[in-house]
Amino acid sequence: MTSNKYPASNNQHQASGVRHPVSGNPHPASGSQDTASINRPFIIPVFLPHAGCPHQCVFCNQVSITGRRHGAIAPDQIRSQIHQFLQYKIEGRKPVQISFYGGNFLGLNPGNINRLLDLAVDFIRQGQVDSIRFSTRPDTITPDHLDIIADYPVETVELGVQSMDDHVLTQAGRGHSAEDTVRAVKQLKAYPFNIGLQMMVGLPGDNEIRALTTAAKIAALQPDFVRIYPTVVVRNSKLARWYQNGSYTPLGLEEAVTLVKKIYLLFKNHNLPVIRMGLQAAEELEDDSTVLAGPYHPAFGHLVYSEVFLDAAREAIENVETLAETITIAVNPRSISKMRGLKNLNIDKLKRQYQFKTVAVVPDASLATDELMVRYPKSQSRIRRSRK
Repeated sequence: MTSNKYPASNNQHQASGVRHPVSGNPHPASGSQDTASINRPFIIPVFLPHAGCPHQCVFCNQVSITGRRHGAIAPDQIRSQIHQFLQYKIEGRKPVQISFYGGNFLGLNPGNINRLLDLAVDFIRQGQVDSIRFSTRPDTITPDHLDIIADYPVETVELGVQSMDDHVLTQAGRGHSAEDTVRAVKQLKAYPFNIGLQMMVGLPGDNEIRALTTAAKIAALQPDFVRIYPTVVVRNSKLARWYQNGSYTPLGLEEAVTLVKKIYLLFKNHNLPVIRMGLQAAEELEDDSTVLAGPYHPAFGHLVYSEVFLDAAREAIENVETLAETITIAVNPRSISKMRGLKNLNIDKLKRQYQFKTVAVVPDASLATDELMVRYPKSQSRIRRSRK
């Protein structure tokens, strides 16, 4: 049996690496090693819907997304939520983080910031939690705010960057500039925080070039990790009104997956871990009355990974002069579903494109999660590969 291990050098007539969609630099197919490269904490989410937000972004309706209404911060309720999540923690799993999401954490008044951090510290002192993380806007990273949190065990700060294009930021009603993000990251880097940057694709005024430029500018800031979110139309948002009157058209699912794939590969080329692609699946988002339109899919990240693996398999196959009717693709056991694709879509595409009768995907623990190996028996009759 002959095999082509991927990636490999071209001068051996083996499968070459996936080409970066922008720069053309060699890049391996990627599975799940991004998230594995970080010591992923057990995260206890505390949602503060729209709390501390001075602006109403056109895409946002945190009440619809989280299913929780605006209201005063209730410490007893938050403690109860944290205790509930701690019941699901696997014994011995570390680290554990309390995470304040859904609002603009440093946009809260200083008294509330201190109250929430003190509440989290109580769990840390009891040995149940290790550290704190929160998400906030770039324009809230100021010396005064950093002084407030400096004495607390805050480990991770995530910035809702969304775009590095001022035109897109204005259209989205963000109320901050790209330069605010640059300044914020520079200030955060003076502290030992893990810095995460979040970007969105498909915002009003955005396009592929602007999105890829945003990704390149984010990569240049060298955060510790990134998240990529496709824009969806949420009920009762300004974007919903624009969609309903025909002034905004969201990305289609396939279009969004392909664009996010390109951005993902750009980040990979800069060794930046991508810890999430797509909105976190939630019961509220599965309701058609919540998401009116746009590329929401509960397994959006899996769709992106699957397309990356499909491209890698095609690249490997294209380096074979003649092909057998049966082909076997070996991948790391953790990457099998990514290679097969949702509902075996990748298998079906390869069969149609190359006229294979059988495409088998098998586990091989000797392969890394970002490798695949194409195997085909020499003794079988060969067919010319199709370029269709």
